[in-house]
Amino acid sequence: MLSDTEITKKISAKLKELRLKQNISRQEMSASSGVSMSSVVRMEDGEIKSFESFLRILRTLGRIDVLLPLVEEEEISPNEYFKLVHSTKTKQRKRASKSSTNSQQEESEW
Repeated sequence: MLSDTEITKKISAKLKELRLKQNISRQEMSASSGVSMSSVVRMEDGEIKSFESFLRILRTLGRIDVLLPLVEEEEISPNEYFKLVHSTKTKQRKRASKSSTNSQQEESEW
């Protein structure tokens, strides 16, 4: 298992690699993402201090999709949906039937 520092360094190296593959200079990255030049340099050197800046860089590089699994809601399976719906139906309270109340009224009448 990698340490947090190792993960950060690998991510930083990957950001730089992606930027270079797309032939984007640090100045262009800064202008396109709205992240300061010094932050871009620090981020590529392994210092990711701002998550918002990190997101902007990923979006500029066209790689924001790598984080989508973290924000997607889990889908419920058809079986789980059936059980959920069925369980709510069985837990509903039942009312007394009207026929039993009518029979009591009939008995009390002359």
